[in-house]
Amino acid sequence: MVNKQLKDYRIENRRFNRRIIFSAFLVTLMLGILLWRMIFLQILSHEHFTTLARDNQVKLIPQPPTRGLIYDRNGIPLAENLPAFSLEITPEKVPDNQIDATIENLATIIEINDADTERFHKLRKQKRRFESIPIRVRITPEEAALFAVNKHRFPGVEIAARLTRIYPQGLVTAHAMGYVGRISQKDLQTIAESEYAGTTHIGKTGVEKSYESVLHGKVGYQQVEVNALGKLVRVLEESPPVPGSSLRLNLDVKLQQVTMEAFGEENGAAVAIDPKNGGVLALVSKPGFDPNLFVEGISSADYQALQQDDNNPLYDRALRGQYPPGSTVKPFVGLAGLENHNITEHTQKFCIGFYQLPGHKHKYRDWKKGGHGATDLDKAITQSCDTFFYQLAHDMGIDSLQEYLTNFNFGEKTGIDLVGEQRGVRPSRQWKRKRYNQTWYPGETVIMGIGQGYFLTTPLQLAAATAAIANDGIYFSPRVVNEIINEDTNEATKIPPVINDIPIGDQENWERIKAAMINVVEGERGTAKRIANNEYRIAGKTGTAQVFTVKQEEEYDEEAIEKKMRDHALFIAYAPVDNPRIAVAVIVENGGHGGSTAAPIAKRMMDAYLLGEPL
Repeated sequence: MVNKQLKDYRIENRRFNRRIIFSAFLVTLMLGILLWRMIFLQILSHEHFTTLARDNQVKLIPQPPTRGLIYDRNGIPLAENLPAFSLEITPEKVPDNQIDATIENLATIIEINDADTERFHKLRKQKRRFESIPIRVRITPEEAALFAVNKHRFPGVEIAARLTRIYPQGLVTAHAMGYVGRISQKDLQTIAESEYAGTTHIGKTGVEKSYESVLHGKVGYQQVEVNALGKLVRVLEESPPVPGSSLRLNLDVKLQQVTMEAFGEENGAAVAIDPKNGGVLALVSKPGFDPNLFVEGISSADYQALQQDDNNPLYDRALRGQYPPGSTVKPFVGLAGLENHNITEHTQKFCIGFYQLPGHKHKYRDWKKGGHGATDLDKAITQSCDTFFYQLAHDMGIDSLQEYLTNFNFGEKTGIDLVGEQRGVRPSRQWKRKRYNQTWYPGETVIMGIGQGYFLTTPLQLAAATAAIANDGIYFSPRVVNEIINEDTNEATKIPPVINDIPIGDQENWERIKAAMINVVEGERGTAKRIANNEYRIAGKTGTAQVFTVKQEEEYDEEAIEKKMRDHALFIAYAPVDNPRIAVAVIVENGGHGGSTAAPIAKRMMDAYLLGEPL
């Protein structure tokens, strides 16, 4: 039997026609979409895409301003801008999966360490892809030449010439000057991004931060034409940047250096102020650190070393250190007693080596075990009798005492033109209630009379207060910057002083306090008599501040305790007494006695400034 397949031509013809119609519809639809797209691009959106094409051809390039310089009072540079070459990568021009390989290959011709790579990746997260990022800063001319020969191997890598911030005095002025660092995400939250377009660094601490708006300048712009490869063809329009103004400080860098050396192996702080205008002549915190490490981004290892150093080199002791003033507060307490009529210059109190509150057995001991005998105010300051001031403070009461001390800004900011100043603590009933929710006790008033207990001051506060004593009640807010200089015109604008007149009840009271401070240095039993000299006269006051409280039945044995638990040594002074030109405050951490440790440092400072003693 034969099978025959018969074709139905009608069915096949209908099927073929349907396919032809579907294909024609599909082609027509695609042509319609294509036609509509062409109309949209060429007619409806013509203006928009013409603008985009022009923008691709014309770019706006920010021109960062040159940062202002900083000089000391004698014109010695403290912060400079030096030209340097840096090797930089533009992430946009290098595929993400090739960046690490690019860095590895670069390391075969130019030294690139782990810190460089770490800094690069940190900056890469902060910046836009089209911004270049340094992988090595301050490369040598030889390294630049070597890269130029191999440049064809590294697309997206360029050598850029930039100005780099340098601090030639290093650790000598580190805390006062501060430093600049690369702009961080945190910085971007507080600055106008348009004002820092193209700028990579910003002041982080010290003068650099406090005067950022003056030093930075104003950003400029270039409107340029580029080709398809992004290379510059021509400059169409330009608005040049305005460089930042420079600063001349009141600081004397030679005095800074003398002070640092005078501390030797000890740590502490020293401040020197011109009593006539509040100019800060020296602002020293020891130990210091090298601010140049922070300019391009400090390595983790270096930063951890600074953070973990037991000496806390990053801590600004002069501005932020808060210490009990010890006996350096006695002239101010004595003046309060005179001005408030609690005592006269003839008032005597008998010192038997300790003081007891009426009805209490607790003994507030004097530093001199056998006591000073009959003691008036002059003797109490000259020989630093604790018992006299225990009783005076108790007689005055905490309210009257702390209120008078506000005149010298104890417990308040001095108003210095630097950020980060601490207030210290001027304790009161209200302060203790707020801080500890406790009442004030009479014994706390007693020890406040010798600068102990809750009472805390900064070296800056002590120096400013001492300058006010020397200046007969005229209190100048300390000023680090003397004048702002326009480098283009060389015009200098002085920073006006901020003055606060302390009310004087009787000028004779001030003269009595100053006479007692002179006896501290010149008196036969003065606690700082070792620094007396025949070249100029000094008025001063020694101080010793306890780090821990000695129990009633115990004796303080300096040799038996470890160094970090020993008393702090303090000294305040001004000179010459007839025409004060310098007021100083020195604190030596765990230095023992103010007369033997802190006073000689102050003497070297005054010698250097008044006599021009060589380094």
